[in-house]
Amino acid sequence: MSEAITGKMSVPVATGREQTASKKAAEAQDAEAAAALLPRIAAPADLKRLSAADLGRLASELRQYIIDVVSKTGGHLAPSLGTVELTIALHYVFDAPRDRIVWDVGHQAYGHKVLTGRRDRLPTLRQYNGLSGFVSPVESPYDAFGVAHASTSIAAAMGMVVARDAAGESYHVVTVTGDGAMTGGLAYEGLNNAGSSGRDILVILNDNEMSISPNVGAISKYLTSITSSKYYNRLKDEVRGLIKKMPMGEEAGELAKRLERSLKDVVVPGGLFQALGFQYYGPIDGHDLGELVPVLVNLKSVKGPKLLHVITKKGKGYAFAEADSCVYHGVTAFDPASGAMAASGKAAAPDYNKVFTTALSRLASENEKVVAITAAMADGTGLVAFKKEHPGRFFDVGIAEQYGVTFAGGLAISGMRPVAAIYSTFLQRAYDQVIHDIGVQCLPVTFCLDRAGLVGADGPTHHGVFDLTYLRAVPNLVVAAPKDGDELCDLLKTAVDQEVYPFAIRYPKRPSRSFTPERAFRTIAIGTWEVLSEGQDACLLAVGSMVEAAQAVREELLKEGIALGVVNCRFVKPLDAEMLRGLQARYPVLITLEENTLRGGFGSGVHEFFAETSLPAPALHHLGVPDRFVTHGSMAQLLDEVGLSPARLVPRVRALARGRA
Repeated sequence: MSEAITGKMSVPVATGREQTASKKAAEAQDAEAAAALLPRIAAPADLKRLSAADLGRLASELRQYIIDVVSKTGGHLAPSLGTVELTIALHYVFDAPRDRIVWDVGHQAYGHKVLTGRRDRLPTLRQYNGLSGFVSPVESPYDAFGVAHASTSIAAAMGMVVARDAAGESYHVVTVTGDGAMTGGLAYEGLNNAGSSGRDILVILNDNEMSISPNVGAISKYLTSITSSKYYNRLKDEVRGLIKKMPMGEEAGELAKRLERSLKDVVVPGGLFQALGFQYYGPIDGHDLGELVPVLVNLKSVKGPKLLHVITKKGKGYAFAEADSCVYHGVTAFDPASGAMAASGKAAAPDYNKVFTTALSRLASENEKVVAITAAMADGTGLVAFKKEHPGRFFDVGIAEQYGVTFAGGLAISGMRPVAAIYSTFLQRAYDQVIHDIGVQCLPVTFCLDRAGLVGADGPTHHGVFDLTYLRAVPNLVVAAPKDGDELCDLLKTAVDQEVYPFAIRYPKRPSRSFTPERAFRTIAIGTWEVLSEGQDACLLAVGSMVEAAQAVREELLKEGIALGVVNCRFVKPLDAEMLRGLQARYPVLITLEENTLRGGFGSGVHEFFAETSLPAPALHHLGVPDRFVTHGSMAQLLDEVGLSPARLVPRVRALARGRA
């Protein structure tokens, strides 16, 4: 057989030493070549000049770059590591930004940022004035749609599809939809409409069996059953055995792959998606560029709604993240070699979410009707500890806040005492249910809103600065905010013990200032405030996280002879009318402080009180978050930017107290 056919060549035989030296030189050259790939990619068009072998090397380099950067900045590590090959394949095959790629959720798109001209800025990730941790059209034309909450991609993509068709254009619209997003109802509303439309759209289901917490529900089990099926895996093993027995050659290899895909379709028909009107393809290995690229190329010519099911490993390529993708989903700075997270310093008291779960576990031990609900945020809300202690009374509903709230309503109307722990920014997704299913029926559901106020590096999509406004508008709903951990325990007991009203408690993502685990919880009279300091020049009416700042401002201005009163306004609704009347008679100036938008928040409530009671109002001033979306950065930077840090508050309050504002 000729050398041309076999691909072999005759070469002189080298000595062992020469072979070793040659091998080392070749390895060094290969390493140098691989290291040079990523800096060559200034835009997706540069990818198209790479060979198939180059794509594999680029994936390794891109993955390492993400690890190196996130180890210093912190951020969403495991999700982006899991989509490296998929990201490369998408930009290799499609022509963004003309072709639209919609990420769901945006925390899996760090590789996308690197390949779309933001490589050198990635070290600014989640830093003040730096790159967002999510996709944002303001940041880059390659970010087709802003996505930081889940389940939105298909609906947004369908809007783009209809706009494309109306304009008579022909670009491709692709979503990268995580399987965690498939626990949210909006994803199915999108699938239902897209499938019935017959329009050209490609939905890529990125299936890694994980969102932030382990996925829950029938859909998760359905997806897992596809890839864990003994018939599917037996078939896969048999096909691989067949491939090994086949003669070498490109045609034979392609035949084997086609055989595997065809048989896979017989065993795994994707009936759910087909019933919704989609042509289903997969599942395929999301880390195999040799399979991803040709499949995507082929799907470009297939018209109509298509769903490609891709299997990936969250945290792929970094052993610590692969072993525990929950821990490495969102990380602080860490040591890449050991995986150890940077120490944040020991706080005087635990974070509010830890206080919350400790208190709720205790209340559940005392009252068998107490149950806990979360929407895919068991870790973030602290409820993992509750689940261990009360497994039968813990419910994770997935990324389905609307369902979670109405589910809580059904529990409450049946005599249970549900406590729904949902981030402030995520409860916005269930506002209709809060009004219609809980408020109108006045059901005693307790909402515990973690991440209330500014949250730092996650930015405007995650700042919980609207809850006081949107909750104040709901009749019958009690709205409270603790000044510290001990008061959170008391408010939680108050909420769970009463059976008259829906009750919301909001608290920040920060240390709780003071927490005494052994103390007995006490019930607080609903609608009562607490005087912390007396004064005569002005009084600071502070809510929740702003109580500490108010006390710091008081101490600073006392040095100048300005005596301020400080009131802990722990109930935002109802207000303490009796105390407000007393404060009106005593102080010439009242200043409200809240880590919430000023539009319709606590300060507005105080203003309304004086307008409705016809009392002569003192000079009223309101300090809070301005009427704009606040960027991302450290908490200190953001509080300073909006004027709520003690350093910024001192001159503002001084001027107001002296009547010079």
